[in-house]
Amino acid sequence: MSKKRVRLHPGDILAGVTVALVLIPQALAYATLAGVPAGRGLFAAALAPLAAALFASSPYLATGPTALTSLLTFGALSAIAVPASSDYVLLAGLLAFLVGVMRIVMGLVRAGPIAYLMSRPVMLGFTAGAAVVIVASQIPAVVGATASGGNPLLAALGVLRDPGSWKAEAIPVAIAAALLIAGGKRVHHLFPGILAAVVLALGFTALVGYEGAVLGDIGSGLPTISLALPWGSLRELLAPALVIALVGFAEPASIARRYSILDRLRWDPNRELIGQGAANLLSGMGGGFPVGGSLSRTALARDAGARTRISGATTGLVVLLFLPFVTVLETLPVAVLAAAIIVTVSDLVQVPRFRDYYRYARLQFAVALATFLLTVILAPHIERAVIIGILLAILAHLWRELHLSIPAWRDGDVLHLAPKGVLYFASAPGLEDAFGKLLGEHPSANGLNLHLGGLGRVDLTGALALRGLMDDAREAGFEVELSDVPPQAKKIIARVVDNSA
Repeated sequence: MSKKRVRLHPGDILAGVTVALVLIPQALAYATLAGVPAGRGLFAAALAPLAAALFASSPYLATGPTALTSLLTFGALSAIAVPASSDYVLLAGLLAFLVGVMRIVMGLVRAGPIAYLMSRPVMLGFTAGAAVVIVASQIPAVVGATASGGNPLLAALGVLRDPGSWKAEAIPVAIAAALLIAGGKRVHHLFPGILAAVVLALGFTALVGYEGAVLGDIGSGLPTISLALPWGSLRELLAPALVIALVGFAEPASIARRYSILDRLRWDPNRELIGQGAANLLSGMGGGFPVGGSLSRTALARDAGARTRISGATTGLVVLLFLPFVTVLETLPVAVLAAAIIVTVSDLVQVPRFRDYYRYARLQFAVALATFLLTVILAPHIERAVIIGILLAILAHLWRELHLSIPAWRDGDVLHLAPKGVLYFASAPGLEDAFGKLLGEHPSANGLNLHLGGLGRVDLTGALALRGLMDDAREAGFEVELSDVPPQAKKIIARVVDNSA
């Protein structure tokens, strides 16, 4: 990046501070969602933006705790350790470290386009399902109850069926916070609704008193950088770390790519991978947990005037400076953080896009719907739903490409075949079948013309099948001709097919 791009702009400071004021309460909320003590969210919120700023390609991308990565973290760790325990915290640090290493390696080998492995139907279904799970996980906090473990949806239903376990004080506090956060967006896109909700809630508890659940002892002090992590659990965390490394990068990649187009700036996904990897490395070594890029905070940074990576560094520095004073938040009602999470993730359920997919492509709609249902059913282990969703998307693609569209007709004594699609090992038999069917209908024909202009890609097996078909036709007495060979297939056709003539 040029020197001009990293020169300090006044907007960077304003944007950094603005994002930090929103990130602080969000980090506390996402830490509880991830299953770690709330204060650990601030460690991740301070260290991750500082590390990402050193390598980031996007000048706006706001790095730190996010809802999706937090839920993925909980799903990966809750089965092997007790949430909020010391072992769990150490495992969360190791998980973040592994995510960081994987992203850095992917960036160094220029595997940035791997983010596209998450197809849009899979991401749509996964994010919508994750949003439903996240909302369900916050229902107990909204009503002031304690939920049992297991599937968050079932736990939420259990709480809702037992009104006697509710704390009446929590519900109006949560509703008021949700209205303030959601309404603030309508007042102005820069209005810090979550900050206003936190300040008012703290004032309410100080003046009136509050008998519901509060954050309690958060602890204070600065994070300690250490590699004293539970390396013995390395093998158990490799698979979930890979899922988080991929899924957690797909969202920030789409955010950064979109803004680079809007602002006509160059964006390097490989460099961004390294930046996001560094953020997770430092978060893991500093007592945090896996982090990613936030859409809402990125939009806030851009609208607040961010121009360079310094805005992200400013955010991290502000959070770091706040850590010694974090005890002022200990009386914050947990219901406020639950409301903030619910409002934040509600936009992830995009019903109109499901409807569009149903209209545009039923197979892709089925992939999105299946991923959504799997995410809800398999929660909290939603990483499994992601893996299955990716496999379903690949199978759907292979199924679609398995069948060539082959218009066929007879003109005089010449048979014509015009295959359309991808001619590869799985679809090649369809070409032979189409010729056999056409020949059966017109046994007196003596010519064959293959129109290849509708083919996208031809692999070696496809080219060999084409050559075999032509050889068989010639042996049967046909005059064979190739027409409209596409530019991308000329090399393989020349090597395999023409050389056999």
